[in-house]
Amino acid sequence: MGATGGDDQATGMFSVTVTKKEVVAAVLPMQEHWLPFSNLDLLLPPVDVGVFFCYKRPTSSTFISSSSPPAANNNNNNNFASMVGVLKKAMAQVLVSYYAFAGKVVANSVDIELKNLNLYNPDDSIEGKLVPRKKDGVLAVQATQLKCGGLVVGCTFDHRIADAYSTNMFLVSWAETAQSKTISLLPSFRRSLLNPRRPGCVDPSLDNMYVPISTLSAPKEPAADDDHLVSRIYIMKADELTQLQSLATFNGYSKRTKMESLSAFLWQLVAKYCAIKDDDNCSSSSSNKASTKISKMGIVVDGRTRLSSDPEKGDIMEAYFGNVLSIPYGGKTIRELIENPLSWVANEVHHFLENAVSKEHFLGLIDWVEARRPEPSVAKIYSSGGDNEGPAFVVSSGQRFPVSKVDFGWGVPLFGSYHFPWGGNAGYVMPMPSPAGNGDWIVYMHLMRGQLEFIEAEASHFFRPLTYHYLLHLTASN
Repeated sequence: MGATGGDDQATGMFSVTVTKKEVVAAVLPMQEHWLPFSNLDLLLPPVDVGVFFCYKRPTSSTFISSSSPPAANNNNNNNFASMVGVLKKAMAQVLVSYYAFAGKVVANSVDIELKNLNLYNPDDSIEGKLVPRKKDGVLAVQATQLKCGGLVVGCTFDHRIADAYSTNMFLVSWAETAQSKTISLLPSFRRSLLNPRRPGCVDPSLDNMYVPISTLSAPKEPAADDDHLVSRIYIMKADELTQLQSLATFNGYSKRTKMESLSAFLWQLVAKYCAIKDDDNCSSSSSNKASTKISKMGIVVDGRTRLSSDPEKGDIMEAYFGNVLSIPYGGKTIRELIENPLSWVANEVHHFLENAVSKEHFLGLIDWVEARRPEPSVAKIYSSGGDNEGPAFVVSSGQRFPVSKVDFGWGVPLFGSYHFPWGGNAGYVMPMPSPAGNGDWIVYMHLMRGQLEFIEAEASHFFRPLTYHYLLHLTASN
């Protein structure tokens, strides 16, 4: 598994050695469970989502005591074995409550130090090396020992079983169990909470948002010299986010959220790149036609808080384990996105979100799926952005990402992120809070290479490549 050879930082190549594979079962005998997909689970294609956490080498005071410091390698190995033991024991216990997940823990060692791990380019450093490829089951977990004694805990899960909110619940519960704490939020698997209404009531606009999976063509494999989707991780400083929010707000009125502001800013940048690319590749008449292309941008909305206003569901939606998502999107011409100010674009984002942030939208979505069962459907924007279309991408809010709570007993992670090259034609962006809790954002982007290069050149003061030095600075300042 992984590349052979030593530690080549220029190419991001390093060797990964698989030392053991195990299936972790729940600690208590359990009866067989049949957990049906809810209607909202049926809106997800069969894709896997990755998440990973990087931990510095634990000191004796934080985890393992030692009367005298042994040789570094032996100490690292002892620490690693103990930490994997903690992960496995806690996994076996937490699976009693989270029976929807069946887990594998894969213990690896890797010939690289945490400081040399290229977190900015997760395609090279994370994909298939530190976040496992799930071959079967629902959840795969990999614990990787780094050369410096640090640890990376990577997980891959089936998105049809859990959304990010549900996975966050599991991660926190797993960490709480490892420290012998009471699980703070026990999961609920009450699929009846998402039962359709009788009779159903569907808004016709949903036909423009979702389509049966069978109507989609498979994403085309790019040629070697084609522009294609790649992953990068950036830092956005808190003061720059505030500045962006100010730019996205018209004359101080109708203040837009940071999420709306970031989404609008990226939408405008992606449109600018499309126009420049078309100008370079087309005649003037073709270029004019290209400026009328429609660019689409969607934002993931969690329906839990919307449905919790229903008296019959109440606060239990907070603990619901499964998918409760919708992806409303807007479409504007390249020309509109370029020629109008950022505040106009942010207004358009706010407008297409308005109808989807309601209880009625999610109840209607459940009814819409019911009318098409058993055929699964998917958000229309997932397959947008093909050869003859304008660029398309989705922004998912990761502001609840619990990086500071995933402490298994050897300290909070130095860094954590989702990793989601989701396989569609559209790009994907996930902003998450910095582990320092200082208002900075970590922004995972899965966009076209050309789009990312343009974003880095055009907005380098907003999007800075994530570096180990940034993480060390946060550690020192805290």
